Amino acid sequence: MALSIIILAAGQGTRMRSSKPKVLHKLAEKSLLEHVVQTASLLAKDNIHVVYGHGGEQLLEELSDLSVKWVLQEEQLGTGHAVAQAMDPIPPEDLVLILYGDVPLISRDTLESLIKAGIRGGLGLLTVRLENPAGYGRILRDAAGEVTRIVEEKDATEEEKIVSEVNTGMMCVDCDKLAGWLNQLENNNAQGEFYLTDIIEMAVADGLQVNTVMAASEIEVMGINDRVQLAEMERNYQLMQAHYLMQQGVTLKDPMRFDLRGDLSIGTDVTIDVNVVLEGKVQIGNNVNIGANTVISDSVIADDVTILQNCLIDKSQVGKGTKIGPFARLRPDTVLKENVHVGNFVEIKKTVVDNGSKVNHLSYIGDAEVGKDVNIGAGTITCNYDGANKFKTIIGDGAFIGSDTQLVAPVTVGAGATLGAGTTLTHDATAEKLTISRARQTSIDGWKRPVKKVTP
Repeated sequence: MALSIIILAAGQGTRMRSSKPKVLHKLAEKSLLEHVVQTASLLAKDNIHVVYGHGGEQLLEELSDLSVKWVLQEEQLGTGHAVAQAMDPIPPEDLVLILYGDVPLISRDTLESLIKAGIRGGLGLLTVRLENPAGYGRILRDAAGEVTRIVEEKDATEEEKIVSEVNTGMMCVDCDKLAGWLNQLENNNAQGEFYLTDIIEMAVADGLQVNTVMAASEIEVMGINDRVQLAEMERNYQLMQAHYLMQQGVTLKDPMRFDLRGDLSIGTDVTIDVNVVLEGKVQIGNNVNIGANTVISDSVIADDVTILQNCLIDKSQVGKGTKIGPFARLRPDTVLKENVHVGNFVEIKKTVVDNGSKVNHLSYIGDAEVGKDVNIGAGTITCNYDGANKFKTIIGDGAFIGSDTQLVAPVTVGAGATLGAGTTLTHDATAEKLTISRARQTSIDGWKRPVKKVTP
């Protein structure tokens, strides 16, 4: 039996107090809806229908790369009405799984259990027990413990409100049965909406078994309605990721102060200090140490690398045995090969630094090729930009660049060349020779420092 998935994402989310749709707000730098679609894709990659409404243009523009079928709900008349909008293209023999775009942490394991509950010939319904069930539809059961119906908070009696088992909204059922029940929905309730939950009572009336699946945790079924809940979910999500990494052998100095905002591949015996943020696609090898307050984005870090405190590494490759920081910045297209040293307050951009080279202090190296075993002194800069175009600097193997040197690109420093401190290099430096350009030092006899005049 084929599976089709409907994700409801048409709500405005007024409590977010935002100009963009609720499902576009981000959890770990990925929109809420993307989280749900990513999980759904593990189950039915080619049969995902997203029902959208408020802020539809924004949604389609920002998430145009999602492999889903978009379905417009022009009027928001309730969850039952929303599901009905997506039903036409779904084959009647399919099994339909209904999810929500603002419930980002639903797990694959839980959904697979829910699908099995739907396959058994009944209606699979995902529920959870809450200490404080306020705001949720209550699951009502008969004396035999069988589900009879769901009552929404606004329509519940005081006795029904005491029930702690609540509806998550997620269910799985045969398409043909679902279509028939949707056609029977009425909106004679406090909200004047067509409730999807009303089909539970219809299923029972038709003699269909309601097979409930209890969610493993509250967190995976919690919806996000305001920014407070978004922040709480962010911390919950980050803590889940931290615990997983620690179980894989990563040392986190404080799992409450760690953020993974993307996809991470990580080796063994890695130590990560506090307030480290990993963004995008990051690959970290074995025996890596990452200092506090460091941000790594879309980068590859090889084995035995040490990254000291307060470093920024973006779209770069860091080779084995390299040491970076503190307070270093690697900008996009930087490649550090093996055993490179990049020290404090050094910025490198679009540059390859070969094995064993050092840029240890207060330097900017951009649009360059640096050979092996090069030493670049403090305060060195490559003058790579003339206000309109970028130019390249090439530094050969074994070169020594003195402190406070400016390399005015395009320029080449030959292998083994030495540049004296304070040099402004505007022409190529010859290999194995000393090149120096600085004004002659002069001491002037009889010169006196000016003295401030005193007015009587």
